[in-house]
Amino acid sequence: MNRQVLLFISLLYRYSVFGQVSYSIPEEMSKGSLVGNIAHDLGLEIKRLVSGKARIYTRNSDEYVELNREKGVLLVRERIDREALCTETALCALHLQIILENPMEFYTVTVQITDINDNVPTFEKSEMKFKISESAITGAKFVLERAVDRDVGINDLKNYELKPSDHFVLKLHNNADGNRNVEMVLQQPLDREKQEQISLVLTAVDGGEPQMSGTMLIVITVLDVNDNAPVFTQPTYKATVHENSPKGTIVDIVSASDADQGSNGKITYSITNTLDNVRKVFEVNEENGEVSLIGDIDFEKSRHFQINVLDGGSPPLSSNVTVKVLIQDQNDNPPQVLYPVQTGGSLVAEMVPRSVDVGYLVTKVVAVDVDSGQNAWLSYKLQKATDRALFEVGLQNGEIRTIRQVTDKDAVKQRLNVIVEDNGQPSRSATVIVNVAVADSFPEVLSEFTDFTQDKEYNDNLTFYLVLALAVVSFLFITCLVVIISVKIYRWRQSRVMYHSNLPVIPYYPPRYSDTLGTGTLQHVYNYEVCRTTDSRKSDCKFGGAGSQNVLIMDPSSTGTMQRIQSEKSILDEPDSPLEVSLISQLCFRAFICLPV
Repeated sequence: MNRQVLLFISLLYRYSVFGQVSYSIPEEMSKGSLVGNIAHDLGLEIKRLVSGKARIYTRNSDEYVELNREKGVLLVRERIDREALCTETALCALHLQIILENPMEFYTVTVQITDINDNVPTFEKSEMKFKISESAITGAKFVLERAVDRDVGINDLKNYELKPSDHFVLKLHNNADGNRNVEMVLQQPLDREKQEQISLVLTAVDGGEPQMSGTMLIVITVLDVNDNAPVFTQPTYKATVHENSPKGTIVDIVSASDADQGSNGKITYSITNTLDNVRKVFEVNEENGEVSLIGDIDFEKSRHFQINVLDGGSPPLSSNVTVKVLIQDQNDNPPQVLYPVQTGGSLVAEMVPRSVDVGYLVTKVVAVDVDSGQNAWLSYKLQKATDRALFEVGLQNGEIRTIRQVTDKDAVKQRLNVIVEDNGQPSRSATVIVNVAVADSFPEVLSEFTDFTQDKEYNDNLTFYLVLALAVVSFLFITCLVVIISVKIYRWRQSRVMYHSNLPVIPYYPPRYSDTLGTGTLQHVYNYEVCRTTDSRKSDCKFGGAGSQNVLIMDPSSTGTMQRIQSEKSILDEPDSPLEVSLISQLCFRAFICLPV
């Protein structure tokens, strides 16, 4: 039924439209605002509108406009949003029909909705992030997001702005569909060391009145490249160290920094001197830059070197710095005498005529000290002289001069011992011997100074003989000691052999004691044992005759003994008798003699 009614009205409207009128109103008008005087514009009286029950018919259910029959005007019923009503079209209008009854009349009303600048340009994202290397070349392009403005016409999006514009500028490209592409172009090289992060604001501006705009934040992170060499904190380093300082002494600390980051900013230290003597003396810690001693440092040698610092980039960058080491001299060198030259094989003497005046310059001792400062200040003193009253030595210049007139009594040979001392603490010294010949002719000097060489040779020979004598005495002492020990050992062994032998041991008897048991009446002082063999008669031993007159009675107790001897006298005349053998045993000396040790 409703479909039929609509069809009827449509046909009636098509063929029975009595008039039409158009209005144009801006969007966003408040409720009750006047759209137009429909009675006046259509030529209708208000009575007709009331009697004909005038009403508005729309094709959709939304009624944005209402009819006031009593006043004959069209009013805004609901707020009209053009962007909501006409989403994708630039032209936006409301099409209405006013219907009157008795008789039926149709009037067409078109309400044009005009756009107002009620929408700001917007970005889909509130923030965009970029990571750009600082090595990016000028002219590099980066596409940005476009803004959207729902308004149309002059209220639509008109332009973009990028601030700040130190490094980038905007470039717009119009597309075939009427939209614009936005690009950000690099116009100045980036430097991460100056600005690691860059914040930009992209602003989209429309053409409405008042002008409206939308913004988007652009955050750019600048990526590091190895474009900075390490930089030392000082152009030159100066350090002070004592000469002969122990190994491990920290001389100085060099410091460098690299503006790059990560591996590009990691630095290592090294000594660049190619001289081996520098590398043998100094060492630098490759991480913290500590310069320390690893060898013996000498004031008289090299005192400066270079240290190189290298970063970890690819390719690596480096810098050099000079380290000057002030070595505080230590008095470790004695003075060195340059003149007079001390020779071992020849004798050098200065001649002084006897006719010279007081203050005559005999010679000059020249010495140097390789130390520096006060350690090299030298002073000269006369340590020993043949005649101290004849010469003096200049304290500062080492000049040897006469201090009195030379006389005939002065010896020709003059020997001066000059000591040269430095001013160090403690001081070091050197001694030089100056030979002076006080004579008027060279032959006299030659004859006198021959003894000097002889004395020297004599002293050399004496030393040789002393050493030789010491060696001989030592040898004799050791030899005697060995002999004594050998004799002692020999005697000890002999005593052991005699102790274990079967020879009879003669006991000790008083001097005038005689034994009658087996040895006859001879005293034990003259009593010896004879050992005979069967061939003893053929020996050279001769026995004299024994008589009572040849026997001396030494003791009254020997009477019986003498009588026994006389009674056996007759038996002695018979050779080879047992008595003869017995008597011979008593009278002869013993063959084996036991000497006391």
